[in-house]
Amino acid sequence: MAETEQKVYRSATGVDEFYYGEVGEGTIAEYIERVKFLQTINVEMPQEITRARGDNKTAEMAVSSGDIAVTAGFHKIPLQDKQRLLGLEVVDGLTAMGSEDNPPYVAVVFAKTHEDGSREYVGLTKGLFTRPNITGQTKGETTEFSTEEIAAQFMDRELEGFDKEKSVIFGYDLAGQTTQRDKLFQKVFGMPYPTATIPEGA
Repeated sequence: MAETEQKVYRSATGVDEFYYGEVGEGTIAEYIERVKFLQTINVEMPQEITRARGDNKTAEMAVSSGDIAVTAGFHKIPLQDKQRLLGLEVVDGLTAMGSEDNPPYVAVVFAKTHEDGSREYVGLTKGLFTRPNITGQTKGETTEFSTEEIAAQFMDRELEGFDKEKSVIFGYDLAGQTTQRDKLFQKVFGMPYPTATIPEGA
């Protein structure tokens, strides 16, 4: 058995590389944008077993899948990312929220990191983010940094090469490798992993 086919029992110890891109009704993102300093992320994928009964016993069973919900916590979500993720209107440099805001469909990719340098990438194919709560507290004797959370729900979408529509996709790379990461970005965003850097002062 090849090394890449061996079972991996390493537990993730961190999260990194949160990217999103607007996909609209298609399968190719208009852009890929990163939000740095991801602290926590929780992807809920509920399923329930439904039973049909007859003759005092179970005649048949089926799996019913619930909505996929995501909650992500960041050190800080930049205002520009909130504007894009939530479809907020900006006038004269001021950003406003209202009942008629129309957030765009976006895809998301993030990485679960391991102590040996390997990474498991998780892609969420199509979803909508909802506006986060606004919180604050007085400064005490010691400085405490606030955090920000944002939530979303995701749905199934066509992925090239898969027979059925999917909502979540995974890829695992050993330390120093990027093969599965690159494949996953192409599937989720229809674009390559962003490697170009912006020069300082640009």
